[in-house]
Amino acid sequence: MDADTDGVLVPAPADLSSFGAKVATMALEEVAKVSDTAAKLKITLQKVEYVLPTEPKEPQVYFLSNLDQNTALLVKTLYLFEAKKDRTEDPAQVLKTSLAKILNHYWPLAGRLALSPEMKLVIDYNNEGACFAEATADAELKDLGDISRPSEQHAQLLYHVPGSSNILDTPCMVAQVTKFRCGGWTLGLSLQHSIFDGIGANEFIKLWGETARGVPLSITPFLDRSILKARSPPKPEFPHEEFAEIKDLSKDDRLNTSEDVVHRFFYFGQDEIDALKKKAVENGSEVQKCTTFEVLSGLIWRARTRALQMEPEQKTRLYFAVNGREKFVPPLPEGYVGNGIVLTYCMTTSADLINRPLSHSVKLIQDAIKMIDDRYMRSAIDYFELTRARPALTATAIITTWSRLPFHIADFGWGEPAQTGPVTLPEKEVVLFLANGKEKNSISVLLGLPRKVMERFEQAIKV
Repeated sequence: MDADTDGVLVPAPADLSSFGAKVATMALEEVAKVSDTAAKLKITLQKVEYVLPTEPKEPQVYFLSNLDQNTALLVKTLYLFEAKKDRTEDPAQVLKTSLAKILNHYWPLAGRLALSPEMKLVIDYNNEGACFAEATADAELKDLGDISRPSEQHAQLLYHVPGSSNILDTPCMVAQVTKFRCGGWTLGLSLQHSIFDGIGANEFIKLWGETARGVPLSITPFLDRSILKARSPPKPEFPHEEFAEIKDLSKDDRLNTSEDVVHRFFYFGQDEIDALKKKAVENGSEVQKCTTFEVLSGLIWRARTRALQMEPEQKTRLYFAVNGREKFVPPLPEGYVGNGIVLTYCMTTSADLINRPLSHSVKLIQDAIKMIDDRYMRSAIDYFELTRARPALTATAIITTWSRLPFHIADFGWGEPAQTGPVTLPEKEVVLFLANGKEKNSISVLLGLPRKVMERFEQAIKV
């Protein structure tokens, strides 16, 4: 969600082995072998219900801002909770009851995405409800293995609403509680990104947990998105090339990354990250210091561009989101329910990116982050109002980072989750940054590429 923010015609970059560190990789095929037991899970669906707020709401249309318009996708996460001797209640009943109460503050979650006459996304609230499923597993929690690594088997732990392939008219929230033989349980959760950014989603989960525990809400949700309406008349002040189409200069469809895709993890420990940062600032670099996000993003963008063997003059772009909540004037209110993230981008040619040192890609990313201020964000809102522009994906990578989101705050009375992780694999353009289990200050990078491209990427990423 948001960050802090071959014909090989291009010569190979300088040897990166001088970083003096190794990056561990693991293919998802190998992960599957490690987690063979998970493939034998027998999940039995017990019931499916639709939950409404305890305080009835009149049918209505709920406004979504222009920052919500390009985020229409379901974000799916999994939380694993171990049994507690002092908790004899049914977790499904506890979560379902508390969900109805917290929906009084988050009632748009019980609605459905729809299109307005102006062809913009809105929430149609018509008392259809959030979907809540209960299931049992003929297994132990330990049989799941490491849930930080997405698996098709883990997808069984989140209910798929029949006919929900269309993003419209689909529940904006789906939850499934699955109880295991050992007394532990999982929560599979699907939330509509147009309603929440990462910060907002985690605040919702935190407050749902507080409601389940019977404690006062620590944050007051703020639902009025009209504070991010476009100006009248709209007056964009920047060209907003983040939406510009990029021409594919390849002659053999090499930039098509949709076939024979494999997914792999790349693990960066603190030593590897420190070595990358040192490399990015050495020998008169244009970078004086950099964050983990900036240096890893620069490395991944360069390696992916090289692996795709783009033509030297091929434009290549990197998308990522910057947290704009504190950058608006005035800042968005605490508890703002909506997307306070703003898409930003870097764009250059393949030759410029690959032939210059790592510090160059890092500097491009830093400049893109510095560009985001109130003036730019208001301009982006107005630009969408006039154009209905959507991000273009040719020769483009999208980095989304979950590594700093506080998923551990999901406490429904059973303590913090023992594990959390994504349910589904990222789309082919997406690179996902995840926290590396319980290892502090380390990052797991997950992405998918065609098999042969992935082999080249694995070589380009070695440090």
